[in-house]
Amino acid sequence: MLAVITRNEAETKALGKRLGELLLPGCFVALYGELGSGKTRFAQGVALGVGVPPDIHVTSPTYTILNEYQGEYPLYHFDLYRLGGDEDIAELGFGEYFYGSGVCLVEWAERLVSELPAQHLKVYFYRDDNDTRRIEFEWCGDRYEKLVRSLFL
Repeated sequence: MLAVITRNEAETKALGKRLGELLLPGCFVALYGELGSGKTRFAQGVALGVGVPPDIHVTSPTYTILNEYQGEYPLYHFDLYRLGGDEDIAELGFGEYFYGSGVCLVEWAERLVSELPAQHLKVYFYRDDNDTRRIEFEWCGDRYEKLVRSLFL
């Protein structure tokens, strides 16, 4: 596990952008953290990194559950906050996206248990104060270890 401290929203977004620049189709990034911990700001940076035009407003898909953005390849941005767990996710057919040709970025990934792909990247957000965030990266699989190490070189 590797961790970084961001001191404001711009740094959190910039870190997301750097990660997005390293992601490839088929990548799965699971985001964990309380409300207001920086997940959506980070997701906005990831979107920029995968080539989503900066004039496209990236928001948390809390009520729609999934927002799809087109960059160099599709970015599937999920918010599972309102879902009960694996059964809901299976019924909605999200597995097709999880193993598809785009990048999956999933907020409230703790709702996933058996539906979580075996290889993935976990990103944990901790709010230290109003602006400071501790962001921890935990990888599951060699691909993601290399990716995280590249992020911090």
